[in-house]
Amino acid sequence: MNKITCICLGVRDMKKSIQFYRDKLGFQTEEKGDNPNVVFFNTPGTKFELFPLELLVEDICKDAPPKICNGFGGFTLAYNVEQKEDVEKVIEMARNAGAKIVKEPQDVFWGGYHAYFSDMDGYYWEVVWGPDFVFDEKGLLKF
Repeated sequence: MNKITCICLGVRDMKKSIQFYRDKLGFQTEEKGDNPNVVFFNTPGTKFELFPLELLVEDICKDAPPKICNGFGGFTLAYNVEQKEDVEKVIEMARNAGAKIVKEPQDVFWGGYHAYFSDMDGYYWEVVWGPDFVFDEKGLLKF
């Protein structure tokens, strides 16, 4: 099990979440509707899925569903960029899309540059550039 094939976010409002990710941030999908039961985005290497939160909870365990709570769950998503100035460009795109900017772009102790935003469901995204980051021909980070 040394790969992640799909990341699913349980969302409270599919329509708003699809507008945020597809229409404002530019995540690519074949889905044309505004309120489907599920949506998959075509991200390189890993699928990115949105699914209604209540249905996700029920799908995990109908008899004893996990509790839905607010606050930080110790989980972040990251978008690595190839140029330092891209951190600011992506943060502005997220800001214009309605994201909450929780950490403005700034230098990091290890020599990189990053910022954080959260979507309407409170999922945190780090936008990060590193001086030693190397990307392959598909734009994926190589280690």
